[in-house]
Amino acid sequence: MATSNDIRKGLCIEYSNDIYKVIEFLHVKPGKGPAFVRTKLKSVTNGKVIDNTFSAGHKIDEVKVITRKYQYLYDDENGFHFMNNEDFSQLYINKEMIENAQFMKAGEEVTIILKEADETPLSAELPQSVYLDVIEADPGVKGNTATNALKNAIVETGARVMVPLFIEPGDKIKVNTEDGSYLERVK
Repeated sequence: MATSNDIRKGLCIEYSNDIYKVIEFLHVKPGKGPAFVRTKLKSVTNGKVIDNTFSAGHKIDEVKVITRKYQYLYDDENGFHFMNNEDFSQLYINKEMIENAQFMKAGEEVTIILKEADETPLSAELPQSVYLDVIEADPGVKGNTATNALKNAIVETGARVMVPLFIEPGDKIKVNTEDGSYLERVK
């Protein structure tokens, strides 16, 4: 049994008959009154995000989790299929359990968080950044170079990314998977 002082980003807790993952937290010590922890919790079962405030010292039920690397194989209308590289077992995860799944490509290695008690998947985390080929890009308009002008591009996974004007179809780019932003062109 943990307390609200142990809350950190990525912690999985049991709260109101569901399992939530802490995605943001802030310890607040006001001038008057007791301290508290303001959190943003994401349900690992349905993806719903809620805001909650825990008073200082409040008891929380921590869920023990394990992480494993899995290789992304393919997706269907309901979710994604992954393979454990150690024992080649396959795992299925619902689409709601993965943030920014539009940046996953076949063969990509993903970290999957499993509940330790029965090894049910809770969520999947993509790498911080991925390398993707640009399939289609809007033409760059001459004269827009005075500022950091951006244009739409479609990458090999079908996702739309805003890129600088010099990016052309066939280029390989590095994309931040958290917010979908362009990082750099890769040679």
